[in-house]
Amino acid sequence: MAAPTALLARWVAGLKADNAQGEFYLTDIVAAACADGIPVVAHLAADERDVRGINDRAQLAAVERELQLRQAQAFMARGVTLADPARFDVRGTLNCGRDVRIDVGCVLEGDVTLGDDVSLGPYCVLRNVAIGAGTAIEAFSHLVDAQVGAHCRIGPYARLRPGAALADDVHVGNFVEVKAATLGKGAKANHLAYIGDAAVGAGVNYGAGSITANYDGANKHRTVIGDGASIGSNCVLVAPVTVGAGATIGAGSVIAQDAPPGVLTVARPRQVSVEGWQRPVKTAKPGAKE
Repeated sequence: MAAPTALLARWVAGLKADNAQGEFYLTDIVAAACADGIPVVAHLAADERDVRGINDRAQLAAVERELQLRQAQAFMARGVTLADPARFDVRGTLNCGRDVRIDVGCVLEGDVTLGDDVSLGPYCVLRNVAIGAGTAIEAFSHLVDAQVGAHCRIGPYARLRPGAALADDVHVGNFVEVKAATLGKGAKANHLAYIGDAAVGAGVNYGAGSITANYDGANKHRTVIGDGASIGSNCVLVAPVTVGAGATIGAGSVIAQDAPPGVLTVARPRQVSVEGWQRPVKTAKPGAKE
């Protein structure tokens, strides 16, 4: 409805709930307008779904699905491949290049840009994200306020948090989390890792189970990893710290001081085997059954 503000206020104030439902009906102002000699003009909707009433959550959900289906059809008409238009949600602005493919259950929020030949696996969530051409986002990945370059591979089950910026050809694998960090061209963190508040150079290999310890309980600190460095599995880089270009960090190391470029740095206790040691034997509890 559209009505002059001053008249609408008076008509609404005069509404009565004297009906079987005991409810106020906005449509009663039409009679009030006619009684005041104000012209009433009807607009014929092209589609009844455009003016469908919403009285409960079920009807709201039905209208939402109708809106999403219309958006899905519009994207498909522009060349986007959707595995199932009924399981597709855009809650913001989506810009797609050519030959984009989106699997089922993806939720796209805020401003999302997908370059040419980008593919989204099933059940991904993207919010305020730009993805470069040829990049594949695998299933169940969650990206928020992040930038991803071209020809990257993300996921499955990867998480890019605000401030994550990935150059071209970067791999971020399953159960890897990146926050407020840059990863240079060709860098790889393929499994079970955390990279936070860091600058990771080009061609770095970041091992499984390794983390940047960026928080000291009060403040965040930064880690810098030079081009071509290799971080072994299960390492802790205690920020602030710098790993030089081409350096290798041995698996299981805790690096709390800068590691020089081009050499192997190992920071872990020496392995010891104790002869004659006996493993403790579990003591049976009184009354326990065999």
